[in-house]
This record gives sequence, structure tokens and C-alpha cells, in this order.
Amino acid sequence: LGKKVKAVVSTQSTGGLGMILFLLGMYINISADSHLRELAAKRVGNTYLIPYKGMFKYVSAANYFGEILEWFGFALIMQTPAAAWFSLFSTLFLGQRGYQTHQFYLKKIDSYPKSRSSVFPFSGF
Repeated sequence: LGKKVKAVVSTQSTGGLGMILFLLGMYINISADSHLRELAAKRVGNTYLIPYKGMFKYVSAANYFGEILEWFGFALIMQTPAAAWFSLFSTLFLGQRGYQTHQFYLKKIDSYPKSRSSVFPFSGF
């Protein structure tokens, strides 16, 4: 009985952490997308505006960072190999897109903050 109780508590703890990550990621993703839409509406011609709100203070692709958190949270909630593989694939795919976005900004905008990471805060990537 003791092992079963420990397994249930462990599963519930992991699921709870997963829900927290999922909701945090969703908030970051929606906030970042909203900020990008605001900037797109203000854009004139071929000029690019630098996003600064929320997680954009730390990363170039805050929306991708939020989505990655969502999928890792989902994987922790579901605890299946399929969910784990999907979150890993999403991280690789969105990480690459975020890196490309970061490189684009650095190339196109001279005043773009060089200290920002691409996708993962404080990581250099």
C-alpha cells in the first residue's frame, strides 16, 4: 500500500507542476502574441519595432518560449511517451525558429539589444 500511495502522490505532484507550467506558458504566449500584434499595428513601411513588454525583455521569441512551457506542462500532466516526444519536438522546432528570429532582428535592427537570448531566458540561446 505504501508504494501505491507514494506513486499517486508523485503523479499528482507532477501533474500539478505540469498545470502550473502549462498555465504560465499560456499566459506568456498570449501576452507575447498580443504585444506583437500591437507592434504590427504601429509599424510604418519596412521599419521594425523592437518588442519590450513581458518576456521580451529577456528573449527575442517570448511567444515560442511560452509555447514550449505549455507543451512541457502538457507532457507532465499526461505522462505519456507521446506527450514527452511531442514536447521535445516542439522545443527543437520552436527553438530553431526562435533562433532564426533572433538572428533576423540582430541583422536588421542596429539598436536591437545584444544581451537578449533567443528563446530561453539567461541561457545565451
